[in-house]
Amino acid sequence: MLQDRFGRVHDYLRISFTDKCNLKCFYCKPDLPLDQTDRPADKNTQVHHALCTSSASERLTSSELLSIAEDFVYKMGIKKIRITGGEPLIRKDAYALIEQLGSLPVSLAITTNGVFLDRFLPLFKKIGLNTINISLDSLIPARFNEITKTSTFEKVFTNIELAVEQGFHVKINAVAMKNINEDEIIDFVEWTRDLPIHVRFIEFMPFAGNKWEYDKVVSYKEILNKITSVFPIEKLNDEPNSTTKSYRVKSFLGTFAVISSITAPFCESCNRIRLTTDGKIKNCLFSNDEIDLKTAKRKGEDIVPIVQRAISAKHAERGGIAAFNTSGVEKKYEQGRAMISIGG
Repeated sequence: MLQDRFGRVHDYLRISFTDKCNLKCFYCKPDLPLDQTDRPADKNTQVHHALCTSSASERLTSSELLSIAEDFVYKMGIKKIRITGGEPLIRKDAYALIEQLGSLPVSLAITTNGVFLDRFLPLFKKIGLNTINISLDSLIPARFNEITKTSTFEKVFTNIELAVEQGFHVKINAVAMKNINEDEIIDFVEWTRDLPIHVRFIEFMPFAGNKWEYDKVVSYKEILNKITSVFPIEKLNDEPNSTTKSYRVKSFLGTFAVISSITAPFCESCNRIRLTTDGKIKNCLFSNDEIDLKTAKRKGEDIVPIVQRAISAKHAERGGIAAFNTSGVEKKYEQGRAMISIGG
């Protein structure tokens, strides 16, 4: 059991398959020249440069990734694994990796942009992966394509409908941003009227290179105010350690929720650990501190005490960084990684 000094038990591991993606959403993948985004990390430093993607030699191999996952499950009490990225389904060995992770005695879920989802649904059925989170920041095709810098809206939307038709538990992740998509909040909720989907509005979060400002955040309260001005809603019971505040419009088939990381953080119940594609452990999404597991694994060392030390060093809130509305705090987050390099 992995327990930090505040008594929080960590039994949920998020594994990033890759720090590459076929979409280019600005809040996750900074729009920088190739020589900046693709240069290798400085080998003399432990922490990856914030805006880099890792080279092949720095990434965990499939056998290393599986070995680390097994250690977490069989030696450290992990009960749930979520596959993330970048876009996890573009990894060349994604099919085999997911199939092998599916053999572990854990609840398995995935976060994806949905472009290649249809190719993997038979596998998900086979191994019992039932929960799929799909990123979709707009229901307007032209706007979605502008945000992602692609023309993939129709493919993603079709794959969402396909997953729902096949009985998967589909959650839609929509990052709510002022002057970009906040005018669609009601449309997203309306989408849940006759479809068993679960829309999750995510407050815009600060990461390296995404030009975050507090004033760009559409807050939990603002989201609820918009919705309650149109619909009668009821509060739902949230699961233990949940990041969401969940609701349903009365009589609607689906639900909606808010992930209020900025204005109403849920740090006190956090049970999450993140493993980056280059083999680092992050004990908090916002922390700039990282612990290297890859090197230890390649040396044949036991990673359990390393992970235990990483969890015991976890801060009470926000990775030890000041509150999000503190003046100049965005500079602290610029010292960390871009979201695509962390894993969602």
